[in-house]
Amino acid sequence: MSATHEVTNQVPPLVYDVAQDPALLEALDRADAGWAAEEVHELGRLAGSEQAQEWGRIVNENEPVLRTHDRYGNRIDEVEYHPYWHELMSVAVSHGVQAAPWRDERAGAHAARAAKLFVWGQVEAGHTCPISMTYAAVPALRANPELAAVYEPLLAATEYDFGLREPSTKRGLIAGMSMTEKQGGSDVRANTTTARPVADGSYRLMGHKWFTSAPMSDLFLTLAQAPGGLSCFLLPRALPDGSRNPIRLQRLKDKLGNRSNASSEIEYEDAVGWLVGEEGRGVRTIIEMVNNTRLDCALGSASGMRLGAVRAVHHATHRHAFGKALVDQPLMANVLADLVVESDAAATVAMRLAAAGDRPDDAQEQAFRRLGLAVTKYWVCKRAPMHAAEALECFGGNGYVEESGMPRLYREAPLMSIWEGSGNVAALDALRAMGRQPESVAAFFTEVEQAAGADARLDDAVGRLKKDLSDLDDVEFRARRVVESMALVLQGSLLVRHGDQAVADAFCASRFAGDWGLAFGTLPAGTDTSAIIDRARV
Repeated sequence: MSATHEVTNQVPPLVYDVAQDPALLEALDRADAGWAAEEVHELGRLAGSEQAQEWGRIVNENEPVLRTHDRYGNRIDEVEYHPYWHELMSVAVSHGVQAAPWRDERAGAHAARAAKLFVWGQVEAGHTCPISMTYAAVPALRANPELAAVYEPLLAATEYDFGLREPSTKRGLIAGMSMTEKQGGSDVRANTTTARPVADGSYRLMGHKWFTSAPMSDLFLTLAQAPGGLSCFLLPRALPDGSRNPIRLQRLKDKLGNRSNASSEIEYEDAVGWLVGEEGRGVRTIIEMVNNTRLDCALGSASGMRLGAVRAVHHATHRHAFGKALVDQPLMANVLADLVVESDAAATVAMRLAAAGDRPDDAQEQAFRRLGLAVTKYWVCKRAPMHAAEALECFGGNGYVEESGMPRLYREAPLMSIWEGSGNVAALDALRAMGRQPESVAAFFTEVEQAAGADARLDDAVGRLKKDLSDLDDVEFRARRVVESMALVLQGSLLVRHGDQAVADAFCASRFAGDWGLAFGTLPAGTDTSAIIDRARV
């Protein structure tokens, strides 16, 4: 090869233990889940391996294919996935990321599962959709104890058993959710799908659903209009006699990102379902599922931020320009440190909320979780696309090339802010929680004020927030700003109490100062960027 084609100044492959993340591991210990650290590291080493990274790349380049009919003209409604999709799913299920915590009585089981999702999701985000829905389905399904007795052990089983068979005959199950309709979107009460009761106690559903992701799941929770109002139903893909439930896949969505995961439009043609909860209380029943998938949205966004920060730091450490490594350029150091600060803040708050799930009988914790989850879903998921864009830009033109992996991260980032309620829905949900459950406000400030007196900038921000909340004029119009402030003071409090000192100081100096810039890389002079960046070196 001629000398003009000699390869120099290129960054070496990034192969590492994804779980080597101080913010994550510290949160795991605080949640009494340190016992899971070895397994989290096991997942982390696999997640950072060349093999698993290749799985993630390939499944996004070889998207699912819909087969509505077989060669003889029989309706089959099957989606074909690349074999590596099943490898990703098998790893997640074998490590209990889907629903194992519901059957695990150890302290910190849900926090441990959150850490595993955070780590394994950095390999490939698309397959975590059915994993998350399976986790979230269990508490909703418990509204029908008879169904839960049959299916919960299989949902929590650590065996991935793909294929169309009657669910109770399988070694493990995956669950999905089917709520959105063309005319309603987030307004599920506008749904028109109907459910007709029949003599055997089941219902027959007719109607359409605009988004049903992971349509090869074994079970689906869905909403339909029963005689008593909007209700929740469980639909299996295969009926007790082994035949196909008439759930027709009309087409797969051509999406911006999340391309490894099939998302479909479906028609129920007299599909068989069983009532979960009471007629007319479908939203209240399925909201149990939604709250847990919202937690996974925050975890997914935090996971993506960590991946972006690590990749950006790795690139800047090994890439040289203008006579020295990019990481040693002051302005680049400002950008990288800011990305790490945001990543640490997102991981810390998401893991704190996951830990609250391990205390279902603690009224204070559940009140905090109700409001804290709403504000975190809004803010962390809203920050992720900006974070991904900045991390991509750290690579220059290389980041715009698919081989870098950054375009896929960038395309994935907006989804978590849309899934389970886009920004306005999340912000208004926070207002709803404050109005209907005033104890959640008290619990929120009890959590935040555990840091009182530790940082004057944080104290001032809490004071301003209380003033904002005391004035309810035009509060719906101001909802985004109010919820943003709530999310920031919660993150700030957690970082001041539990985070790295340099990260906490940078967070409070930037996020609570009047001169905080609109872009990443606007940390104030005097920030210990080296100490912060070191937290993302692997």
